[in-house]
Amino acid sequence: MAFKIPKQITPQEVAVRLKSGESLMLLDVREPAEWAEGHVVGAKHIPLGQLGERRNELDPKRETIVICRSGNRSGLACELLSEQGYNVVNMTGGLNNWTDELVRD
Repeated sequence: MAFKIPKQITPQEVAVRLKSGESLMLLDVREPAEWAEGHVVGAKHIPLGQLGERRNELDPKRETIVICRSGNRSGLACELLSEQGYNVVNMTGGLNNWTDELVRD
């Protein structure tokens, strides 16, 4: 696999789109403990290790913004999903660069 991420977006761009009321498909690929510490409201949680067997929970045609802690795992998830025909965008810098609110549940 050549590490190629077709599209990228910054955390600030995601926050602006959410605040404008846009309905985004957000996929968080972090581990359960990381998710519990806080995540973007409305995000779907599928840990990277489960993505292969759970990718059918995603709509391949809908733009999906993939999130992790730093942007590395989400980049890998984007590569894996894009090879399967999914429309994915990597959130560069991950939640380390997120300045908006996070929810815990």
